[in-house]
Amino acid sequence: MDKSLYQPVMWLILGALIVGLMVVNGWLAWFQRRAMQEECLRDACAQQLRFLKSARLMLWGFVAVLFLGGIASWYAEQYSIRQATAAVRQKLWPVYDTGKIWEAPDPYLALSDKHSKRIEYGRQLISNTQDYFGPEGIVSPNSINGLNCQSCHLDAGTKAFGNNYFAVASTYPLMRARSGTLETIPKRVNDCFERSLNGKALDTTSQEMQAIVAYIQFLGTGVPKGAKPKGSGLMEVKPLDRAADPAKGEAIYAGKCASCHGADGQGIAMPDGSGNHYPPLWGARSYNQAAGLFRLSRFAGYIKANMPFGATYENPQLSDEECWDLAAFVNSKPRPEHPFLAADWPKIEKKPYDHPFGPFADTFPEQQHKFGPFEPIIAFQKINK
Repeated sequence: MDKSLYQPVMWLILGALIVGLMVVNGWLAWFQRRAMQEECLRDACAQQLRFLKSARLMLWGFVAVLFLGGIASWYAEQYSIRQATAAVRQKLWPVYDTGKIWEAPDPYLALSDKHSKRIEYGRQLISNTQDYFGPEGIVSPNSINGLNCQSCHLDAGTKAFGNNYFAVASTYPLMRARSGTLETIPKRVNDCFERSLNGKALDTTSQEMQAIVAYIQFLGTGVPKGAKPKGSGLMEVKPLDRAADPAKGEAIYAGKCASCHGADGQGIAMPDGSGNHYPPLWGARSYNQAAGLFRLSRFAGYIKANMPFGATYENPQLSDEECWDLAAFVNSKPRPEHPFLAADWPKIEKKPYDHPFGPFADTFPEQQHKFGPFEPIIAFQKINK
């Protein structure tokens, strides 16, 4: 019999047998009452009672056989499903290759994971952070600015050189010079909530944090511990031999970016009718000065492989020079101030060359640390490393 029909039919028969048992028990009780009430019927009822008791015993036997058979059938089916699932998962399991651009794991690996619901919830939180923490958020309203996590971590953290999450699970916990501490994945997630989203940190024991961590760990499936896959993070863009120019960047912005992010940098509604907006790039609803993208090298690398819309690492639409100037323009605009200046970079000699806030372990001014030229700073740091 077809597997899809076997168990329903079996349980239907089992149900019918149980109904039959109830009927037999009813008749038994009736004959026993009559035999006790009328002594003259005792001998006449004895035959019926023996027959009904035999029928009851037989029915109980059928019930036991079917019940145990049903359990065995269910277990065998579940075992078969687990074996088939494991075989498919093994076939789809990513094979780490240092020479290839890493890609997100096959979605089936998430669907068949024992934590599939948690992983999917994490993906939703990354993709549509506003729905959960924005002005009408269902978890914590008005807890963040106007960005989603995937405003910076493109395609829910799966795009090559799109600030993806591919190397997070393999490299964390990680000693980070910015905090001077060993950071866990939840700590790194909360960095984004407090800096890029200019909002409140999540409770690290909350189901939202657990879901985000589960999703990030899923995206690291197949990456060996300590490895950083090709295509993870952002592209490196060679520094200019001059300072990046916000005025030149403003012209590029007007021609390439304003159509999505608005002339005022506050983002405009997406044309799909979803109510979502392209991300605001400056002002109160954008990332604060402590965010990673406030460093020009990070923003230039982000632009190079991803902007304007449609650009990829294989087909960039802007030159390196344009990327630096555009990053300089956006990061010259007003935005929320740095909330962690007193705590960040406890060892100032470890500050990146484009960290725009002093004090520094060199003599270059803040303006040069923000806009460049960076080569003299890089050379100084190499000599004094």
